[in-house]
Amino acid sequence: MKQSSPEPLRPRRTGGRGGARRAAALVTIPLLPMTLLGASPALADASGARLTELREDIDAILEDPALEGAVSGVVVVDTATGEELYSRDGGEQLLPASNMKLFTAAAALEVLGADYSFGTEVAAESAPGRRGEVQDLYLVGRGDPTLSAEDLDAMAAEVAASGVRTVRGDLYADDTWFDSERLVDDWWPEDEPYAYSAQISALTVAHGERFDTGVTEVSVTPAAEGEPADVDLGAAEGYAELDNRAVTGAAGSANTLVIDRPVGTNTIAVTGSLPADAAPVTALRTVDEPAALAGHLFEEALESNGVTVKGDVGLGGVPADWQDAEVLADHTSAELSEILVPFMKFSNNGHAEMLVKSIGQETAGAGTWDAGLVGVEEALSGLGVDTAGLVLNDGSGLSRGNLVTADTVVDLLGQAGSAPWAQTWSASLPVAGESDPFVGGTLANRMRGTAAEGVVEAKTGTMSGVSALSGYVPGPEGELAFSIVNNGHSGPAPLAVQDAIAVRLAEYAGHQAPEGARMMRGPVQGSGELECSWVQAC
Repeated sequence: MKQSSPEPLRPRRTGGRGGARRAAALVTIPLLPMTLLGASPALADASGARLTELREDIDAILEDPALEGAVSGVVVVDTATGEELYSRDGGEQLLPASNMKLFTAAAALEVLGADYSFGTEVAAESAPGRRGEVQDLYLVGRGDPTLSAEDLDAMAAEVAASGVRTVRGDLYADDTWFDSERLVDDWWPEDEPYAYSAQISALTVAHGERFDTGVTEVSVTPAAEGEPADVDLGAAEGYAELDNRAVTGAAGSANTLVIDRPVGTNTIAVTGSLPADAAPVTALRTVDEPAALAGHLFEEALESNGVTVKGDVGLGGVPADWQDAEVLADHTSAELSEILVPFMKFSNNGHAEMLVKSIGQETAGAGTWDAGLVGVEEALSGLGVDTAGLVLNDGSGLSRGNLVTADTVVDLLGQAGSAPWAQTWSASLPVAGESDPFVGGTLANRMRGTAAEGVVEAKTGTMSGVSALSGYVPGPEGELAFSIVNNGHSGPAPLAVQDAIAVRLAEYAGHQAPEGARMMRGPVQGSGELECSWVQAC
């Protein structure tokens, strides 16, 4: 009953670093000094006055007032020679934000392999009898971060095709492949309603083409003035509770709508006012116990495929004494090489943590953060990365217990660049200024109209007081690896500073701004306190 090989999640950019690039586009970024805008010789001339000028330019960029009071680790290395071209506070331990995902992705490729896929099964104690009945049914998750409602429907159709017409007992959602710890100990409780802080489970349903896990899309539509707003809970309709106190305001009035999930509840609370002439408002909000939502959706899928569940839907593992359980349906995910694209391009926290727990299962037979993080560090050490300055508390970077150094990040970039899976790794990184979100990712709106557009491949990282950008700058005759980690800034994330350094490195590597591109003064689009993908801004 195994399904045919899944289609790729989205086409990947081919050619690796230095491949085909797109045409120029207008972007709003700070105007750089003219000495930073000219063409540069190839990397072979990485010495003398030219290198001195590069260092002086980066020093000048780092004097930006946006970094007042901040600590910045900045390191640039020529990957071909290993020569350190620039270093400032490279050994300082700093919070990485989502740059932590670089370590998680590399460890996953090293431990699980680029061709690894995740399975989901539907099991009963035995095949259906002549009347098409089974007792209890189990939907068993194995950590697939891309399992969709459509996949559940396909498995329900398989169950029906196997001859099942009635489940006399209960339907269980089995997420015991991972432990029951849903959130990292120091994640902020106030973040829990939002998609970037969803609960982690081995059985979870992914939403949309970016595969956000553990969430539902809530839609709020205005009614007649003075009437309650209409709320649709999306996938969680019939699963989550609704507390709707939102009203429809007069046309042209202020939009004060708030969509929340109070901590410790499975209730979507909607308050405030939505103008009568407003467009519908949609927002992703987390649910409590994602596996239970998966069970709820699977029951609906069974019913729509002609299979009736007589009992309840709950959480539970396949009984240990079911030695010869009957697998009635299964689903196999795309390979990890494809899954890394939405994971890294959109900085998906849920994917990171599911990969960590999958690493724990693979290396220690335990789907826990403790086992997984040990497995991550061991994989990095085996790859040749010096982990002395690394402290791991989660896989996504949302924890403020993580610590990295810019030196360690650049070390990782160098080792990964020569690994057998280097092309897969490269294809997962956001690309500066590329408008296709599955190419540009969190860098889609940054560095357009500069020498870095379509050239710089790097992982972003942003949360309050923490920001980072680390990756590669390919050139005609070489490649640079760089890491910029900013901590302690009091204002918005210093994205413009990071971009100015990356642009300067692209020029040093031999690139020029696209012909006809214009550069304007002003802030970088999307600068703020969170990754742009977390607030659906890129």
